[in-house]
This record gives sequence, structure tokens and C-alpha cells, in this order.
Amino acid sequence: MAKFKKKKSAPTPESTDSKPKIADDISTPEIEKSTSILDSSNDPAKDSPIDQAKKSAKDKKLSQLFWMRIALAIIAGVVTTFIFEDIEGEERRWASIGFMIILFFASIIVAKGMKMQLPHSDRKKLVTQGIGSYVFLYLFSWIVSYTLTHLGDTPIGINL
Repeated sequence: MAKFKKKKSAPTPESTDSKPKIADDISTPEIEKSTSILDSSNDPAKDSPIDQAKKSAKDKKLSQLFWMRIALAIIAGVVTTFIFEDIEGEERRWASIGFMIILFFASIIVAKGMKMQLPHSDRKKLVTQGIGSYVFLYLFSWIVSYTLTHLGDTPIGINL
């Protein structure tokens, strides 16, 4: 078991040891129960309708970019099966991954052409919006289409 050292410092002063507080003679008014605390009529923190419309347009374009990348990934994964049919072995894998990266950079160029008015802090959303889904759906559609295309090439059963 661990042994603990005893404290050698002086004890902390209690509330009765501190200096007496000066009492205020000014009474503070109590909040009336009839007024609403959450009254938002004078709240400047709320967005104006114009800001909400801009935010809505930005979110709509980011959503379009996301779904464009999803569709691009599925189509490109299937097309990759047929484009790189003549390449064998390890080269086919690297050619497909290179093709995936090139198409992703092309989608970044298209995203910049969409003229999204993003704040400086959100500029990276052009690159990061849907990147994980893009990669995994590209690989998934490539593997599934390749498997379905070459289903009859392998003998049925376990090769021993």
C-alpha cells in the first residue's frame, strides 16, 4: 500500500477568520416574475433573416457538394473496374488509387467553381466535406463491381 505524507502546512483560514465584509445599504431590486427572462425581442445574438438565408444557401451548396462526391465515388468505383482491366497485379491497385485521388482533386476544383461564400475559418470544408464517404464508397463500389464482374472466373468451392 502507498504511504501518504502528513501535511506540514498551516491550516487554511475559515470563513470566521476572514475580514468582515462591508454591508451595502443599497438594496437591489428583485426581478419581477411577470417579465420573461428569455425575451428575444431585444437580443442582438440572434441571426437576422438575411444571415439565416446566407447560412441556408451555404448549407445547401455544401450538401450539394457532399452528394456530388458520393455519386462521383460510386460511379468512379464501377468505372475503375473496366478502365484498368488490362493492368495486372499491384499496378492495378495503385492506378485505381491514383485515379481516385485525381477525381477528388477534380471535385475540389468543381467545388471552388460553385462560388460558395464561406468564412475564412470554413475554407477547409471545400476539401473535407464528404472525404471519408468518398473514399470508402469508391473502394466499396470498386470491390463489389470487380467481384461481380469476375464472379464466373473462379471455380466454385474451396481450392486446396
